[in-house]
Amino acid sequence: MKNLLVPTDFSPEAHYAFEAALQLAHRSGGHVTLLHVVDAPPAAGIATSGGMMAGDGLNNVYMLKLLQATKRRMHEWMAEARSVMPDVPVRDLVVTAEFEPAVLEIIREHHIELVVMGVHEHTSWTRFFLDSHTERVMRAAPCPVLTIKQPAPDFQVQHLVFASDFTAEADRAVPGLKQLQALFPEATLHLLDVVPSADRHGAALHDIEDFARRHQLTHYEAEVFDAPRVSTGIPRFAELAHADLVVMLTHGRSTLSHLFQSSTSEAVALHAPQPVMTVHA
Repeated sequence: MKNLLVPTDFSPEAHYAFEAALQLAHRSGGHVTLLHVVDAPPAAGIATSGGMMAGDGLNNVYMLKLLQATKRRMHEWMAEARSVMPDVPVRDLVVTAEFEPAVLEIIREHHIELVVMGVHEHTSWTRFFLDSHTERVMRAAPCPVLTIKQPAPDFQVQHLVFASDFTAEADRAVPGLKQLQALFPEATLHLLDVVPSADRHGAALHDIEDFARRHQLTHYEAEVFDAPRVSTGIPRFAELAHADLVVMLTHGRSTLSHLFQSSTSEAVALHAPQPVMTVHA
């Protein structure tokens, strides 16, 4: 996780994500790309390079001033990064495009290994559309996505939770878990299965221990937690365990099917107060 991307809208939550990304890059010896996407209307006449083309004069003037203001704010964040984490290289990137396609293209072109995004904690209906960008990136990004909802001036991980049912697809999370354990060797790894009733404990513990043994995991604890719903049980356990980071698998799906089937991992990532990393299954 050395090549990190932070999309920013300059909100406080995006700044929290930037703080966390700088510290992760410091630990891994990596670097950060700070991205702002200007959603330019077609009439504005913006070229992909950010320059102006022939078109409506008022729109062009507006967009030029918007891009200039954006560059100033990016430079302020870059200066802050040099001040607080001078050993972490940070580059800024401003593009004019639709948000999700632009982020996915940057991930592919720059071989991004982790996207770090800010999320409004306890999303309400008034903020649904603001956080829908994050949800769509989580669903489509080929790399892990880390969501941050609170200030992260000292991003440390002492308790790392991997929440799963420990079926075969859970194996896909192992490389990321081992990377996190290498970055935070002092952390305890909590392997968590949330079940609806106590009679499921024995089978769940067996699957967790088998998973840990297969992948030669160390410094872990097998955890089974009772809750009627997985989406509420995971944040509740994370709170009780003082978790600093939760890791979950997510399944990409089309927008249409997503309307009718909610994703537990996306719900936890958007609503739980803890930082959540989603990994594609």
